[in-house]
Amino acid sequence: MGVPVLPDLESDFDPTAVVLYGGGGHGKVLIELIQALGMYRLVGIIDDGLAAGNQVLGVPVLGGAEILPHLYQQGVRLAVNGVGGIGRPEVRWRVFEILLQAGLTCPALVHPAAYVERSAQLDGGVQVLPQAYLSSAVKVGFGTVINAGVVVSHDCVLGRCVNLSPGALLAGGVQVEDFAQIGMGATINIGITIGRGARVGNGATVKADVPPGGVVRAGTIWPPPGTTQGG
Repeated sequence: MGVPVLPDLESDFDPTAVVLYGGGGHGKVLIELIQALGMYRLVGIIDDGLAAGNQVLGVPVLGGAEILPHLYQQGVRLAVNGVGGIGRPEVRWRVFEILLQAGLTCPALVHPAAYVERSAQLDGGVQVLPQAYLSSAVKVGFGTVINAGVVVSHDCVLGRCVNLSPGALLAGGVQVEDFAQIGMGATINIGITIGRGARVGNGATVKADVPPGGVVRAGTIWPPPGTTQGG
């Protein structure tokens, strides 16, 4: 397969050029987020499972990960991770490693229809989708996804590669450690810690800390009846 030559990218650096890794469902959401921002030029999609020449929402598929060094040589320095990694955050994290090893930078993206307070801090690779709200003094780690309609209240701290599904509600002072995933419509009470790699199911209510790797089933209350703490 030949390496695509991108139009208007023959220089050594184009600060607006960005490539999207992943053309699936989450990738489609990010195509429209990038376009809504109006500050980047989405030059194409990298996807190891889609044939070059295909299109996703009108954006061309350029090839797989093997062409990233060639895109870098053509002036592309920015990349967006379009692999959501629901249920397998290590897959999303591996994509970040591939992009960073290719010399690309992953900017934080905030949809114009989201609201982030000025005191909030977002690391690279963070993605904030429409109608999400990030309150005062919130800290969000690298590569975390904050989906549509999520509320992250004051002083929450989110680790790396966390995924907050649509409609999740975090009260003040919640800590969500690296690679944890919180389902749609879940409610996390004030001051709770969700451990590394833990999973909280859709619609669950969490009233006590969830240990690393713990699982809170959808629609349940944590801790289970008859216990005094998570475990």
